[in-house]
Amino acid sequence: MSVAEYKHILRIAGKDIEGGKKLIVALSQVRGLGYNLSQVIVQSLNINPNMRVGFLSEREIADIETAIRNPAQIGVPSFYLNRRKNMDTGLDTHLLTSDLDFTISNDIEREKTVYSWRGYRHMFGLKVRGQCTRTSGRKAGAVGVKKLPKPGPAGAPGAPAKETPPASGTSTPKAAPEKVEPSK
Repeated sequence: MSVAEYKHILRIAGKDIEGGKKLIVALSQVRGLGYNLSQVIVQSLNINPNMRVGFLSEREIADIETAIRNPAQIGVPSFYLNRRKNMDTGLDTHLLTSDLDFTISNDIEREKTVYSWRGYRHMFGLKVRGQCTRTSGRKAGAVGVKKLPKPGPAGAPGAPAKETPPASGTSTPKAAPEKVEPSK
């Protein structure tokens, strides 16, 4: 392919991708596609994975986009998909970009309304997947021990001034209590 046909920026699956990146790295930038799934898609389409994205033909870009929309159509195993056995349809699907975010937020809200254990953990902002919470995962609510400044030698700057006790036999004057007049 000639330099005249090089594209500096491509749009694949709703994501602007720089033309100088390698194909697998560029595909893994799309939200919902990982490095491994990108590699499987490229291998199944028989495209060179080390090719720069800017040199792809229009036909190759169209093939990649159809493979991204429906990976099972080109023979990608179901364990590569990110939405297996959907609760509503029971089908294995692969979600991308905003669909992925929307579905995840719906799943979390469903767990909260059902009051499942995971729903409770999400509601209270705690760790959901069984991680340790005794020492980690704290967010500004736990206050540690307040450190006081170390006392220095007497007379040093920042050291507390010593109060001299009153001499023995002398008493300090006490303030007279205030009179409160009863209200009429």
